[in-house]
Amino acid sequence: MNTTTLADPGGESGIRTGTSHCSQAADAAHELATLLAPSAGGLALVFASSRFASNELADGLRDAFGDTPLIGCTTAGEIGPEGYQEGSLTGAAFGPGDIDFEIGLLEDLDQTDTRAMTGFAHALRHRLQARHPGLGSETFLAFMLVDGLCAREESIARAFHDGLGGIPLSGGSAGDELNFAETRVIFNGRLVENAAVLLVATTTRPFTVFKTQHFTPTMTRLVVTGAIPEKRIVTEINGCPAAPEYARALGIDPASLTPQTFAAHPVVVRIGNADFVRSIQRANPDGSLSFFCAIDRGIVFKVAHGEDLLANLDTALVDAGTQVGEVALTLGCDCILRRLECRERGITEQVGQRLAHSRVIGFSTFGEQYRGMHINQTFTGIAFGRRARS
Repeated sequence: MNTTTLADPGGESGIRTGTSHCSQAADAAHELATLLAPSAGGLALVFASSRFASNELADGLRDAFGDTPLIGCTTAGEIGPEGYQEGSLTGAAFGPGDIDFEIGLLEDLDQTDTRAMTGFAHALRHRLQARHPGLGSETFLAFMLVDGLCAREESIARAFHDGLGGIPLSGGSAGDELNFAETRVIFNGRLVENAAVLLVATTTRPFTVFKTQHFTPTMTRLVVTGAIPEKRIVTEINGCPAAPEYARALGIDPASLTPQTFAAHPVVVRIGNADFVRSIQRANPDGSLSFFCAIDRGIVFKVAHGEDLLANLDTALVDAGTQVGEVALTLGCDCILRRLECRERGITEQVGQRLAHSRVIGFSTFGEQYRGMHINQTFTGIAFGRRARS
């Protein structure tokens, strides 16, 4: 049994973080609950390896966390007090009086229209703001978790953003390592497919919502000339089969396309005055490419060039700390392709240490959300300061 905890970095009511490496779901849930010391007046967040049996984990979480409101998801790898982790259960808990919030579970995403999604977010926001009528939107935050295989993250993030009315939003898509078979969100002891969880909160702590990505576009252009948008599949690029044409642009053999290739060479699309990463999930036997984000015919990509991931992340985390003072917790959503890139470059331990130093608790994702956008190969975070706002 191997456990670690960063106990109460935020004062008496505080924020507690911890992790468990127990292989049995029930044991992991109880060990994590012991470390987090959850209470009915607080909030707990958990991020669970997909190696745990879903039913056993759900039973364990219900038993261990009792009446404490609880949200989370399955992961493509965890981020905890040790940095990058695998096969673990990690999480954080806010103490009573440290945060006021509303949480909600939106099920049956494939049957829910954007109007209902917007209304769902608006209702949570309205209930919370009704208890704090004197506070402006800048004192509230939102955090979403969504089934990473629902293929609707774009519309969900946009609808939540619209319903939140200016409240900054961060989040991530649940994963299952690289199996792409079963991803679930966690809500009060339930593990649910085809669903999203939304937290809307306010706290006396200083906080900042931020993102960072380390890619810049090259001059190599790729035009999507064939696509199956509802499946996020590109069949043709520049009038040729998609996978071979993408490989040609990189100067490599199509047979050598791997997740590591896609992590190192994503594409970017220009929206407004900013570049957003669109990552490739896999090359298919028919020569098509499956993406992690929505895709459509006519989109113009540019192949991206990676800068120094560690330096880029370090700058973002330092900037966040500057804004909030000493950091008590950073809720982090980190694309799985970033972890694969770290592994390929041999910097996993270095990046993990930086995440641990900045008290990041979170997970490797199948996609990230930021202020109404669904994006890839990005780190999105919410950093909370140790001291209350003056």
